[in-house]
Amino acid sequence: MIHATIRMTIPPEKQDEALKILRTIGEQCMDDPSCLSFHIYGDQQEKDVIMLDEAWKDQAKLDLHIRSDEYYKLLLVLEMAIEQPEIRFETISCSTGIETIENARNDAS
Repeated sequence: MIHATIRMTIPPEKQDEALKILRTIGEQCMDDPSCLSFHIYGDQQEKDVIMLDEAWKDQAKLDLHIRSDEYYKLLLVLEMAIEQPEIRFETISCSTGIETIENARNDAS
């Protein structure tokens, strides 16, 4: 799985336009079975910050997404940013859930 995050600072006068574009991209991504999740977040302390959080099944599917027209629209949103956006792609080979907490708590006793 590939986890992609983008943190961007968008000026207040461009926030509505940026969010509208990002929501459209998200709707299209979620129609793709290779897209595991697509979320848009705002920052409570930094009002101009928008966070984009995506998860893709594998690198090949992410690469197709990056070459898509939808991603081109995302690049246009990034150009609206007033600071250099923070972009991260992380490969996740495995993940766990509540069992990690249970195992750690049981090992401590």
